[in-house]
Amino acid sequence: MMHGTRVPAILLLFLVSFLIACGTGGSSNTNTGSTGGTGSTGGTTSSSPTSGPRVVVVMLENQDYGTVIGNTNMPFFNTLATQNALATNFYGNVHPSLANYFMLTAGVTVSTDDQFAGTYNGDNIARQITAAGKTWRIYAESLPSVGYTGNDVYPYIKHHNPFVYFDDVLNSSAQKANIVPFSQFSTDLSNNALPNYALVVPSNIHNGHDCPDGTSNCSLVTKITAIDSWLSTNVGPLVQNSTFMSNGVVLVTFDEAALDNTNGGGKVPLVIAGSSIKTGFQSTTKYQFENVLRFTMDRLGVTSVPGAGANAANMSEFLK
Repeated sequence: MMHGTRVPAILLLFLVSFLIACGTGGSSNTNTGSTGGTGSTGGTTSSSPTSGPRVVVVMLENQDYGTVIGNTNMPFFNTLATQNALATNFYGNVHPSLANYFMLTAGVTVSTDDQFAGTYNGDNIARQITAAGKTWRIYAESLPSVGYTGNDVYPYIKHHNPFVYFDDVLNSSAQKANIVPFSQFSTDLSNNALPNYALVVPSNIHNGHDCPDGTSNCSLVTKITAIDSWLSTNVGPLVQNSTFMSNGVVLVTFDEAALDNTNGGGKVPLVIAGSSIKTGFQSTTKYQFENVLRFTMDRLGVTSVPGAGANAANMSEFLK
């Protein structure tokens, strides 16, 4: 009788233990699903890893080719140029700045007035990248806030950020959210969350336009040393990141020359780096920003290229 009584108790204990174990397992699976759900929701945030090819363009300001290439005050830039690929016959399209940024991203100059207060409703890189289901982001140093599309807040300069003129962007809160302060860049890089296309615009105290103290009362050496230090600190980790470089391309250039007017905007250096890019290569082919636009879209696999980029030479000679 006592033995008969114990059997149900043992079975009950077994069943309780089994149910607890299953419940724990179910809880674990639920948590995993929850975490996965957070990751899925985070697909629109900087924490979500990016797949596919990526292109990062870093735009600097107003230095002649001969001022930069071979200058011992710019060791990082010149090492980058020597170890990767250098366009030795690259030119800005016009003077001053804004029109070159438009050509880089829309294939048209739009305006040669840096104080241009209008908008642009024509085809552009944001429109085509978005239509292709790929991602883009502008990393602007000293940008006041995410999605800011207003006027200069020094040392942030509006006309170095062409995306804030595109109607596609201005009329979409989701696209405006792709305009972020540069402080987000290192976080996105470390999380493998850089978008398919990124335009990096340093502020006027780091891009060679002004002096590091925000004035114009310094030597050329001081300006270019500040550029090189900024590049070493911020682009150095990018080109050393094997995950990004495995499917990414980095282009570093200047919008226009300081003193040269050749071919409109003067001769400036263009350096290209990436696992798919030739090393120790120098091109003598003439290129301008419409070629960079075409090259960018080709690398991203986007077949519809805005403006003059559609018929520009594709710069395939830089590829291995």
